[in-house]
Amino acid sequence: MIHANAAQWRAAPEKRVLLFGMSGLGKTHLANLLRDGGDWFHYSVDYRIGTRYMGEHIADNFKREAMKVPLLRELLMTDSVHIGSNITFDNLAPLSTYLGKPGDPARGGLPFAHYMQRQEQHRQAEIAALLDTGHFARRAREIYGYANFVCDSGGSICEVVDPDDPADPVLSALSQEMLMIWIEGSEAHATELLRRFDRAPKPMYYQPAFLQAAWADYLATTGLAEDAVDPDAFVRWTYARALAHRQPRYAAMAANWGLKVRAEDVARLRGPADFVDLVAAALDARGLSAPPAPHI
Repeated sequence: MIHANAAQWRAAPEKRVLLFGMSGLGKTHLANLLRDGGDWFHYSVDYRIGTRYMGEHIADNFKREAMKVPLLRELLMTDSVHIGSNITFDNLAPLSTYLGKPGDPARGGLPFAHYMQRQEQHRQAEIAALLDTGHFARRAREIYGYANFVCDSGGSICEVVDPDDPADPVLSALSQEMLMIWIEGSEAHATELLRRFDRAPKPMYYQPAFLQAAWADYLATTGLAEDAVDPDAFVRWTYARALAHRQPRYAAMAANWGLKVRAEDVARLRGPADFVDLVAAALDARGLSAPPAPHI
């Protein structure tokens, strides 16, 4: 890790962190808190994915739908209208809508093969956006004068890295630039995340092998044909499995490449100074627990 103990962390003139964990546990809330404190640059991996790396895919999808409407088709063909996504740090709906859900096309579902193509596009985009983190940290300092930097990673970071591989290229690059911090949720948090997702199921990125196994199991369990699957029912069913699948991967990332803080402690933070104290305490706790030697 770039900071071996609390003293080094507190004394560092430039603090650079990457937050990871399940969506809904406070990554973006904390990043906004630090940014609003005035001396932290906020880099959102999901925003970078949706603008730099998948923006064209998203806009083209909107255009394909617009071309089905005669009036819009005529306007598009004459360059009379512009169609694009209005993605923001706090509204990533264009990205998740593009990812979509597999199943019955009458209910908004995609053919599974097409859905997997979009998943692969996201995988490549997420890796590229993660590898851009160091560049943005340097850019934030050199252009804008920000000494401190927070990377707000997507919940699927654990799906595009191998936390047990000491040579993982993404984690190796990130750990040389950032202090990697897992926001760990409790059982109560998991229950609440499931409740929220059940109310408003949304598209997500999943590791290909996990997703293919989940799709095969769902079809076998329900006896449904691919084009008869309720897309929302499938992603609800898959999300519960994803929570269990991701937890040990996050834990391995924290054990081998960084440290962890509790989501309930993050929720109590009121400003950057509180965050510095929380990370210092986590570094002290990691030192006392004598973790395995880091992979870097």
